[in-house]
Parts: sequence; C-alpha cells; structure tokens
Amino acid sequence: MEPTGIIYGVNGPVVYIKENLDFKMGEMVYIGKERLVGEVIGLTKDIITIQVFEDTTGLKPGELVYSTGSALSVTLAPGIIGNIFDGIQRPLNVIANSSGAFIPPGISVSPLNMKKEWDVHITVKAGDKVWGGTIIAEVPETASIIHKCMVPPHISGIVTNVLQDGAYTIDTPIITIKNEQDEELPLSLLQKWPIRIPRPVNKRFSAEQPLLTGQRILDTLFPIAKGGTAAIPGGFGTGKTMTQHQLAKWSNADIILYIGCGERGNEMTNVLEEFSQLTDPKSGNLLLERTVLIANTSNMPVAAREASIYTGITLAEYYRDMGYHVAIMADSTSRWAEALRELSGRLEEMPAEEGFPAYLASRLAAFYERAGFMQNINGTEGSVSIIGAVSPQGGDFSEPVTQNTKRFVRCFWALDKALAYARHFPAINWLNSYSDYIFDLTPWYTQNVGTSFINCRNQILSILSQENKLNEIVKLIGSDVLPDDQKLILEIARVIRLGFVQQNAFHKEDTYVPMNKQLKMMEIILYLYEKCKQLIALNMPMALLREDRIFERIVSIKYDVANNELNKFDLYKNQIDEFYNRLITTNA
Repeated sequence: MEPTGIIYGVNGPVVYIKENLDFKMGEMVYIGKERLVGEVIGLTKDIITIQVFEDTTGLKPGELVYSTGSALSVTLAPGIIGNIFDGIQRPLNVIANSSGAFIPPGISVSPLNMKKEWDVHITVKAGDKVWGGTIIAEVPETASIIHKCMVPPHISGIVTNVLQDGAYTIDTPIITIKNEQDEELPLSLLQKWPIRIPRPVNKRFSAEQPLLTGQRILDTLFPIAKGGTAAIPGGFGTGKTMTQHQLAKWSNADIILYIGCGERGNEMTNVLEEFSQLTDPKSGNLLLERTVLIANTSNMPVAAREASIYTGITLAEYYRDMGYHVAIMADSTSRWAEALRELSGRLEEMPAEEGFPAYLASRLAAFYERAGFMQNINGTEGSVSIIGAVSPQGGDFSEPVTQNTKRFVRCFWALDKALAYARHFPAINWLNSYSDYIFDLTPWYTQNVGTSFINCRNQILSILSQENKLNEIVKLIGSDVLPDDQKLILEIARVIRLGFVQQNAFHKEDTYVPMNKQLKMMEIILYLYEKCKQLIALNMPMALLREDRIFERIVSIKYDVANNELNKFDLYKNQIDEFYNRLITTNA
C-alpha cells in the first residue's frame, strides 16, 4: 500500500489533505502511523475532506494517508449472528480479549473469524447458471438460523467447478463460475457491500402482514407492518429502550438487529447480559442466536456513530436477501443526528434549526426508505422493519429530529412522561400515537384474527377518546355532577387502561399476548360495557354497578386467564350475565 496523501489539517474527527489528490468520494482510507480508519466525504480542486472513525488525538499535519481503493463496506458471511460489533463492524469481543475494555487507535481486526471452519452444504452443481442472489451454499450459522450464502449482486455466469460438502473457512472458494467475458471467478462464502448503498431488490410489496409483538397497545391499537417503519419518541425514563427490548424478545421477526447508537454503555451491557440469558420463545434456543448487536456507545467517536446505522441496515438487508424477516431496533436516532450535527459543525456548514445540518431530513428519509417488504433478486421474499427510538431533549416533540422522523414513518408510538411516572407501561400515549398501517392490515386481521377485530379496536379507541374529553370536565367541576352514562364511560375506560392497555413485562402470562386472546379481551370488555349501558338505561345508579366489583374481575383477566386457556372467557361472560340478571331481579 503506497501513501497517497499528506495531512494538511486536523479538526477533531475531520482531517484535510492537500497533496496527491488521487481519491474517490466515499472511499475508505487509512490515516497516519496508526492507520486510523476514515472515509472521504468531500472533494475540491485543492483539498480532500475525510471523516475519521477513531480518536484523532496525537494526529498531526505531515502524516501520510493511505488509499484502499474501495468504499467503506461490511463483510458478509457466516459468523455475523450472535456477534457484537462497533459502528464500523469491528468485533468488540475479539478486541476486548486482545486489548481490554477500550478500543486502541488503529487496531486492525477482521470483522469475522477467518479461521473457523463451517459445515457447508453446497446447493449448486457444475453446469448450473447462477446470477446475483442465487443461493450457492447453506451453513447452520446458529441453532436458530441457516445462513444462505449467495452470489454477489451484479455477478452471473455458469458454474464450472464445485467443491464437495464439508468444513470450510469463509474465504475458501467453494465454486467457480465463468462469466460472459469467459473470466473464471472463484466464489467463497464471503462477500462485501458498501454500507451507504442499498442492496438491490426486484420488487417492493405493500404492507399486508403485521409485525406481531405480543404487546396489546401495539398489535391492536397502533400496529406496524412487516417491512414497516415506526418511531418511539420519549423523554428520559419513559421506557424507549425497554419497549424495544420487548419488541426484540417477542416480535415475529426471524432476526433482530439491535443498534445502540450513542447510548450509555451500561444500557448495552444490560442488553448483552439479558439477551445472552433469555430463551427465544419461538425456537427454545438462546435469543442471542438470532440477534446481531451493534454498539457505538456515547464515549466512542462520533463519526463511527454516524456510520453505525448504515452498518446495521446493510447487515439487515443481507439477511433479508436470504428470505428472512429482520427487525432493526435503532436506539437512538437522536444520538445519530447529534453526531451529524457535530460533524457538520466541524465542516463549518451553515446550520439549520437547533444547529442540525440542513440535510438532516434527507438523511433520515434515506435511512427509513431502506425498510420494506421485498421480493429479492433471487425470487425469495423478506423484509426489513425499522423501529427507531427518538430522544427529544426535555420530551419536546416539536424539536427537529422528532418532527422530521414523523414525516417518514407511518407508525408513531408517543411515550408519555406522566404515564411512565404513574408506572403505566408501556407508557405509550394512545391520544398522541397513530398508525397508518391499520387500513392496509385490516384484511389480514379480518381473515386471521376475527371479523369483529377492527370494530372492537375502533370502539376501544373511541371510549378512550371520550374519557379524555370527560376528564377535562372533571378537572373543572368534579366527577360527581356527571350523569351516570358518562360515569360509566370513565369506569369502562379505566378497565381498558388497566386491563388491556397496561401490560406487565415481568408476568409470564402478560409479557406476551397472542392475537386471539387480545380479541377476546376486547370483546369481554365491550360486552360488559353493553350490559352496563342497558342497566344505566333502566335508571340504575353507577354506584350500584360498582358494588359488585365486576369491573375489577374483568381487569384481572390479563393475569387470571392463561394464553392457552381462552375457554375461560365464557366463564367471565357468564359472570357478567349473572351480574346483569341479579341487578335486574333485585331492582325490578
């Protein structure tokens, strides 16, 4: 590798070079004696601008910059699942074993284990025509995931030589193909892809299937589709990270990709410890065996934080190309935006609102646009769903990151500080949240859950909305002056909030709730509401209805009825009928 540039100036993570300007935009370079990793982000006639993904302390003008000739890319091969990387795909476990708790400048570590031999089953034979995306081998990457190694995009030809099934390293050529130019191309289990370029697809599908999470307020009231996008904005302590943990544990995605972007190190430690001990409810294996973690904590260089979400989305697209459904938890995009702001400041760009760069919106749009339910170039179908946490300062949803994110996502789960302080979790405010996917997903719910599902869901939201309006009156004049039919709305809304919307992540029957139970819970609450309305219409006072404690028994259904004991709902319906008949008989 020959030096191709000399450092002219250093400004934090930004480096300028002036001589030997033989560089390309987006090219990865090595900087200085310690070979720090950087990327070309600006080219002019006289000066090249590079952002450095490592600490530049000690770097000085006159040191050399080395060209690699290639863009900043990720290595794609078996060994990704269960690993933990930094923002530019350096394996933190390997670095910790060799260098301790902190990443030394310029450390050169292979992203994946190049010496490990994998059990490879080759799926093509000599004479087969292959093209980009064709699956050439299958490798049991973990007990939960079969890794399907593919021909890199934009390569095609006829297979001329194939190795037998056996144990091979990821860089061993397992097949050879001859392209249209009669060139012999050896293909291994490994390929590389630039992180800032989306991987190609054949077709994008509309939203037709929900990403089921087992969380009632999400699945029923504000669902997200497979291949969809959602934002979880909330102030400090409102439960963004814990909500994403629940989604990672319980969503019906095949693979979870968790990006800790600028978050505190102890949060990533908790994720690691928890995921390494949790059992995957889908397969019975460890949850970590279908999880990839990218940790770029708040004390790591900001430029690598900016790259981390692109590294994560590229890994997700790679597994989508295999036909898997991948869910990305990006925690948090606000820290990523702050990294953009710092780099923009170093580059002396004109700031926009609150100091963020003018291109913040376009960067957010480009990131969320890479989600989707796709037909891949090999004919398989897969999806990438993005759930991004947003951390507005002081919980102010009018700040630029929240507002710009809101423009590009179709699902908005607004966390509420008052609910969190009241120990109501998930602390998602049902008045400020919305989902545009409900209309697309209505046919799926009608066919797979029940014809009454959407109607029940709309009634539940209507009652909660009416409660909010009545609470405004109660604040002024108290609840005693309300007529009994409005008191009933407040009581049923309380049952909905405590018995349906609120969910206990530490209770074995309540941490995950299947869709058929969610529908049954809505139906029994609304059945109670209808019976009570009939009693109120017969001039029975609300105080008399409360004496039976039927409302408390309906609230406790979420704990008392197991997920596999849905026949018990008939018993609760009978209790409501007995309650109704008893009051009718007693007060006839």
